[in-house]
Amino acid sequence: MVKLTMIARVTDGLPLAEGLDDGRDQKDADFYKQQAKLLFKSLSKGHYEASRMSIETGPYFFHYIIEGRVCYLTMCDRSYPKKLAFQYLEDLKNEFERVNGGQIETAARPYAFIKFDTFIQKTKKLYLDTHTQRNIAKLNDELYEVHQIMTRNVQEVLGVGEKLDQVSELSSRLTSESRIYADKAKDLNRQALIRKWAPVAIVLGVVMLLFWVRKKIW
Repeated sequence: MVKLTMIARVTDGLPLAEGLDDGRDQKDADFYKQQAKLLFKSLSKGHYEASRMSIETGPYFFHYIIEGRVCYLTMCDRSYPKKLAFQYLEDLKNEFERVNGGQIETAARPYAFIKFDTFIQKTKKLYLDTHTQRNIAKLNDELYEVHQIMTRNVQEVLGVGEKLDQVSELSSRLTSESRIYADKAKDLNRQALIRKWAPVAIVLGVVMLLFWVRKKIW
């Protein structure tokens, strides 16, 4: 059964639409919504390996597809057929692109397409019962196979993002420290030159001063 549906822009993780009644009767609904938002954040940083993926999370699976810089994500029971989950997402994608395709890039506020919830609810009802003739036909449809879609664990996926962030932070820190080291090296070289030539400059200065005084006296 479909438990959660969210649509977000991949470039910045901005939520665009959501099934409004998703999760009301579900334990820890807020927890899984937060996980979904973390996944969107990770995807916005380029931390994904495929445009279609299934992700294990507790007793559920997140399934997502990325198309046209938009991520369509749903969370289903583990027992829910993977094939139907991705067919459901395909239906959402096709309609969302048809209705809102020209406005996706310019959307500036979260849930700018919240009215799309009407279509989400209508479509979700069609996929509710896996034993209907319609859904059995979709399960038997060989034109749409999902065997090759990768399955990962949510902690592993989010962990990859965290590790990449740490590497990026470490790289920035090393770059900053390298600049500081270079500046210090220049200062040390400058000080070494001053120590080397300062006595010579002082001697020359004293000699020139003596010549000048001597000319004034004579």
